[in-house]
Amino acid sequence: MKRTLSKIVSRQQGFTLIELMVVIVILGILAGLIVPRIMGRPEQAKQLKARMQIESISTALKLYKLDNGAYPTTDQGLSALIETPSAGKIPKNWRKGGYLEKGRVPKDPWKNEFIYLSPGLHDEFDLIAYGADGVSGGEDKDADINSWEAD
Repeated sequence: MKRTLSKIVSRQQGFTLIELMVVIVILGILAGLIVPRIMGRPEQAKQLKARMQIESISTALKLYKLDNGAYPTTDQGLSALIETPSAGKIPKNWRKGGYLEKGRVPKDPWKNEFIYLSPGLHDEFDLIAYGADGVSGGEDKDADINSWEAD
């Protein structure tokens, strides 16, 4: 009885080459099915991040208006949210520390500056991220993300 038990135990101590090959083939098939689906997601994530950044900047602009009675002009730009403007109408109640976290105006996910217009063509102010191509217009990954089209 001891001999039979020891033979069974010794046979089950490792994987065979065929078992390892089967596992590798299964993992390869799964990777082949899943990776193409995941590869399209980075651009969607960047577009979502741009929308979130526009919402955040919009909130900071609204706080600026509450404190100062008007939005920064196009000439003053978004930098008015991090430092007191020195041109145009100088705000009297500018908040010490600014209106944006980290003390800087973020760039869009494609490393471009946001476009800011005040007064805007569509609203009191317009914020635009031009998408992956960095120019106005475009479709899919190159589509513009606009403050007036927020979901």
